[in-house]
Amino acid sequence: MALTCDDVVCDPNGGVERLREIMRRLRDRATGCPWDIEQTFATIAPYTIEEAHEVADAIERKAWDELPSELGDLLLQVVFHAQMAEEAGMFGFDDVARAISDKMLARHPHVFGAESRDKSAAQQTVDWEKIKAAERGSARVLDGVALGLPALTRAVKLQKRAARVGFDWPTTDEVLEKLREEVAELVEARDRLTQAEVVEEMGDLLFVMANLARHMGVDPEAALRGANAKFQRRFGKIEDWLGDSGKTPAQSDLAEMDALWNRARAEDKLKKPE
Repeated sequence: MALTCDDVVCDPNGGVERLREIMRRLRDRATGCPWDIEQTFATIAPYTIEEAHEVADAIERKAWDELPSELGDLLLQVVFHAQMAEEAGMFGFDDVARAISDKMLARHPHVFGAESRDKSAAQQTVDWEKIKAAERGSARVLDGVALGLPALTRAVKLQKRAARVGFDWPTTDEVLEKLREEVAELVEARDRLTQAEVVEEMGDLLFVMANLARHMGVDPEAALRGANAKFQRRFGKIEDWLGDSGKTPAQSDLAEMDALWNRARAEDKLKKPE
């Protein structure tokens, strides 16, 4: 079926204005899409988070041919939120663009102001955080760390904030000792305490794991994504090998699948570069 639209929304070179007009029409109460019309900030927010993760996934996989589309999906989320805000008389897309432009100017005085550019990237990061703290205007160290972040990422950000004012272990040795302590407490909770207390102790353990990753210069989200991908790849091999025997995992048992897992693990090690 041929599209019926005017020059604005059908212009392939229309850029952001084309996208904004498409969103305006999708949200039109009389002629728009029923699904788009009924959405709110709260219902769209999960999609915004999901699209950001899909951008990160494409980058992780070096799927550069997919990246323009994934970035477009993420841009659509910004346009969607801005359109809903404009309808409510709160702000519009231009206000969003103005806010981030003003913020970039204020946070880069070494580029757009008189401050010297002759400093390391590490020092620029420190200065960036100082400017952000001044913008927040809050005396509380941990204020402003977004609640909507993935939990591991938020844990690391909270820990980094606390570390800037000296609340941090000096080496990984202390973190590892704390890790052992938290494992013991989780075992005790499993054996003696309530499920709610088990959940609390599990959270403490994960928080320390995030801290250990930070001390070792590891992004825990990236590390876990890698582990997830490895698990999926190896389990896929188990399914393939069982399939060669006319079986499914449900028709196998743990001993057989564990042996195949070790086979997949050995193959992975052989493929690793020297």
